[in-house]
Amino acid sequence: MTRRTHWIAWAPLAFVGLLGLLFVWGLNRGGDRLIASHWINKPMPTFMLPAASADRPGLSSATLSDGHPRIVNVFASWCIPCRIEAPQLEELRARGVIIEGVAVRDRTVDLARYLAENGNPYARIGGDERGQVQIALGSSGVPESFLVDGGGIIREQIQGVITAEDVPGIIAKLQGMQR
Repeated sequence: MTRRTHWIAWAPLAFVGLLGLLFVWGLNRGGDRLIASHWINKPMPTFMLPAASADRPGLSSATLSDGHPRIVNVFASWCIPCRIEAPQLEELRARGVIIEGVAVRDRTVDLARYLAENGNPYARIGGDERGQVQIALGSSGVPESFLVDGGGIIREQIQGVITAEDVPGIIAKLQGMQR
């Protein structure tokens, strides 16, 4: 075996080793991989959603500029993390926070069951059957929430579950948005 053939014999193993190192580096490099909405500090995109629940009106962007800051929560009955978030939304509502819901790709019967099991903290729930409002908001999944000031301007995006530890900070931020 010549030197050249010896090197060629080891090349595939070296290549696989290099790929392995790149893979481990990619997993460990950290960084923020969340997709931020391009609507932060801009008016809520214009939309009008029909009622998704029999006991709550639908939701439109026009209702979000009535002078009261609020949370717009993008959720779904089929979303397991949304069930984890539900007690925190109930706590926020109990402490005076207005919460509006955007139910994404949901069926009325499934949504009714979800709300009966997990509580209904929403003042309004709009049915976003095709996910168009979710996409327009730059929402990358459920649950996802947006803090909206009284003028209908999106001030913050919360990706993922709102935890019990998040509740005081959210309340303080919304109180800071009072006109």
